[in-house]
This record gives sequence, structure tokens and C-alpha cells, in this order.
Amino acid sequence: MSAVATRFRHIVVEGPIGVGKTSLARRLGASIGAHLLLEQPEANPFLERFYREPAHHALATQMFFLFQRIQQLAELRQLDLFRTHVVADFLLDKDPLFARLTLADDELKLYEQLYAQLAPSAPPPDLVIYLQAPAETLIERVARRGIASEARISGEYLRRLADSYADFFHHYDAAPLLVINAEHLNPIGRDEDYALLVSQIEKMRGRREYFSLAA
Repeated sequence: MSAVATRFRHIVVEGPIGVGKTSLARRLGASIGAHLLLEQPEANPFLERFYREPAHHALATQMFFLFQRIQQLAELRQLDLFRTHVVADFLLDKDPLFARLTLADDELKLYEQLYAQLAPSAPPPDLVIYLQAPAETLIERVARRGIASEARISGEYLRRLADSYADFFHHYDAAPLLVINAEHLNPIGRDEDYALLVSQIEKMRGRREYFSLAA
């Protein structure tokens, strides 16, 4: 068993749209034999409409994702975390970040009331890996992967999203946090980059550490 699997049974990979969190979660999960808990944006019937007309579909989109994540975490609670490793590509604590970006004041108040009532209490992950990259890198990656529902995502939205993630994780202290600058790191396309990232995870000792690969 790898040192990563020995030390961390529940790992969350997080970051804004286009940064590569799901691809990394899949590779990391495969390498340590973990159960995968992944967001399913393709299942959200409101998402494409939200990208087309954000003001009209933000609340429905947000609530669908909230209910979806709560259902997935219910699945997590049924697992024996003493015997099973889990790698997820979302952190429920971050869910309100999107709500504050997209909802009108009255909608946000409604969402916050529902979140407070519905969000399950669950033990924090053993490790959160936050992938960050400049907004221009996110814009380029989103355009390159060519997902139809993302075609209408504006550069301005991705900039605001990247800033909101940075602010959220600046204050996050519920679990050990490894912040990875993913601008020049390609852990999916380059095996040496993946090995370097795994090495950083294995060497993690504090509550908050940072890693950046030079261009």
C-alpha cells in the first residue's frame, strides 16, 4: 500500500472549473484503490440553461447540486472509512461559494436556510488538495476541452470564481490543506508531474502546505 493510502483514507481534490480536479481525483483514486465520489454536472438539467441565462436558472441549478452532493455524502456515511479509501472531487463546505456568486439576495437567503437545515454533519477529510491556477489558464482549459454545456461560460465568471476559491481556501481550516499551483503542473498528461505531486502529498506534515512547479 502506498504511503498516501496509509496516511490518508479520505482525500478531497478541489478547485475551480477547468483546473483538473476530477481528472486528478480519478487518477489518484485508481492508484490507491479508492472509492470515487465525483460530482455529476451532466446530471443537472438546469446547468446549460444557467450558463445561457444565469439570473433565471441560478437557484434551480444551485439547489440541484446541493441535493446531489447531500445524496452522495449519504453514500459516504454508509462506507466503513476504517476499511475503505475515498477520493472525492468536491467539498460540501464550498457549496455556498457558488451560491454567493450567482444568487440574488432573496434567493441566497432561501438557499442559506435550506443549507443550514440539510447539510449533513460529517467528519472532515483527512486531506484536501486545492488546485489553483490563474483565470486565463482556466479559460484556456475550459475552451480546449470543448464541453457543450460550458461553451457559454464567460471569462468574467471564471475570474470571479477563481477569486472566490482563493478567498475560501485562504480561510479554510477544517482539514489539512495542500495548495497546489496547477498552472504548469500536468499530473494527468505527464507521469513525472504526477509522481512529483504524490511525493508532495506523502511529505505533507503540517496543517497547510504549498507547492508550485516553475514554468
